[in-house]
Amino acid sequence: MTPTSPTTITLPPSLLPADGRFGSGPSKVRHEHVERLVETGSTLLGTSHRQQPVRAMVGRIRAGLSELFSLPDGYEVILGNGGTTCFWDAATFGLIEAQSQHLSFGEFSSKFAAAAKAAPHLKDPQVIESATGTHPLPVADPDVDLYALTHNETSTGVAMEIRRPGGAGGPADGLMAVDATSAAGGLRVDPTQFDVYYLAPQKCFAADGGLWAAACSPGAVERIERIASSGRWVPAFLDLKIALDNSRLDQTYNTPALVTLYLFAEQLDWMLEQGGLEWTAARCDQSAEILYTWAEQSGFARPFVQTPRDRSHVVGTIDFVDEIDASAIAKVLRRHGVVDTEPYRKLGRNQLRIAMFPAIDPGDVAALCACITHIVGALAA
Repeated sequence: MTPTSPTTITLPPSLLPADGRFGSGPSKVRHEHVERLVETGSTLLGTSHRQQPVRAMVGRIRAGLSELFSLPDGYEVILGNGGTTCFWDAATFGLIEAQSQHLSFGEFSSKFAAAAKAAPHLKDPQVIESATGTHPLPVADPDVDLYALTHNETSTGVAMEIRRPGGAGGPADGLMAVDATSAAGGLRVDPTQFDVYYLAPQKCFAADGGLWAAACSPGAVERIERIASSGRWVPAFLDLKIALDNSRLDQTYNTPALVTLYLFAEQLDWMLEQGGLEWTAARCDQSAEILYTWAEQSGFARPFVQTPRDRSHVVGTIDFVDEIDASAIAKVLRRHGVVDTEPYRKLGRNQLRIAMFPAIDPGDVAALCACITHIVGALAA
């Protein structure tokens, strides 16, 4: 064993972040919310999701998301079971009438396109691709009735501004459906630029998975109701009309995970108490400024996404020079309780992927950078 082996490197306790969770999902859950969950005792867990205590919690989530995103009058928040992957399948049944257009620039943005292509009742989707580390733009087309965008590509750390394509002004020109799984709550968005902004709670909302939520415009609600009345067969679990009807009653069609609902609601309350979306986005901006500035000045690392405006402020991807093994850095970090910095497996790069969600303190991001610098120095010794 040599002195430069990762197994011999020790990080000084003074360098370590106060909380070592930097995973891109499941994400860091705030200790305060776990403690409050324990304090609920026997009044929440193990109780019926059809009764008022749980329905009130669903109502908090729906109202909280409406306030956080400053949703215009007529927009509704829908909840359903199954997570974002489930929502893609539900959308192929309940949102796309005939043909969709998809922007594909990473693992997750490509999956909705694949789901639409596999649906036998739909025309083959239009798919606009770009290289990893970049993003394409939607192209207005009168044949398209749904544009599928991704606000933040979790696998690559690329974010894009959400804007309707030229000429796409509303439901008659195609709905704008935005995958906001890892963006919602951490990146700014103009609600007039989307019709469906769907998300999952295990990222910025510091909860567990297994649930999806979608902020829907009146045009999107009308589309859901019209397809439901058209006679198209839809499995009940994937039926957006059933999800809409249940959400209006502040409940979900199937039994939800009450812990997920509780943590989701608590995180939303915390975000709103701190100042809402502008506060959370500014906090993520601060973390991103720390991470990317450190990488650019390090001499051994650099941001994977070359164009600064496309760099995500919620999921940062950092490449390392060939002489530095990023996996060795991740192993040393993990041994010291700093976890989930490994890159997305299918991207296959010599890099680290670091979440900067609102629950993560910018000071901990700075501490992580200091730890990596220490490890690189030790590896090179």
